[in-house]
Amino acid sequence: MQDFTRYAVYYAPQPGIFADRTAAWLGWDLARGCAVDDRSLPARPVDQPRKYGFHGTIRAPFHPVVPEARLIATLDAMAARLPTVECGTLALRDLDGFLALMPTDGQAALIALADAVVRATDPLRAPLTPDQIARRRPDSLTPRQRELLDRWGYPFVMEEFRFHLTLTDRLSPAERPAVQAAAQAWLDPVLPQPFIIADLCLVAEDAQGRFHLRHRAPLSG
Repeated sequence: MQDFTRYAVYYAPQPGIFADRTAAWLGWDLARGCAVDDRSLPARPVDQPRKYGFHGTIRAPFHPVVPEARLIATLDAMAARLPTVECGTLALRDLDGFLALMPTDGQAALIALADAVVRATDPLRAPLTPDQIARRRPDSLTPRQRELLDRWGYPFVMEEFRFHLTLTDRLSPAERPAVQAAAQAWLDPVLPQPFIIADLCLVAEDAQGRFHLRHRAPLSG
């Protein structure tokens, strides 16, 4: 049995071609918990996002103070009260030097969803240690982001939340055109139309730092 260290709440694609293509792009299948090697893809810088799997963060990773069963029960109860979120479609964007897919619409609904998840799961996490706070580089945060870090364990929540699905490491200007062209050719034919978040995914980090899907909770409110 896996020894999981942290848990998070993600959006992750439901089974299908979009899930298969994005798992192949990153080289890690979050749902199956295994590496994926598609030799038809060119070399691409995905070392950092690979271990997390293709996802959009709803609640950033945290150390729980309750068993996994309690996390699942909380997620199920919360998802039963929350509606699905429709976000137009997805577009490839340069996000501070990283390539990411971002929704073209629905930001207010996404913030509301993430807000509810953060509030409901906050009692289930351990407080941050001084070392964990230091790894967030608090001196680089705005005063509001530092306040959010102290209160919720992560600086990019509430109004600072920006939903995105990371595809690459940080790219140099020389790397970006070829990697972007490859990503568009690989993903454009399978992008969901519309993009809908229909469930919340509980994921867990193993001892090697790789994330695994543990449970899907359908949004049915």
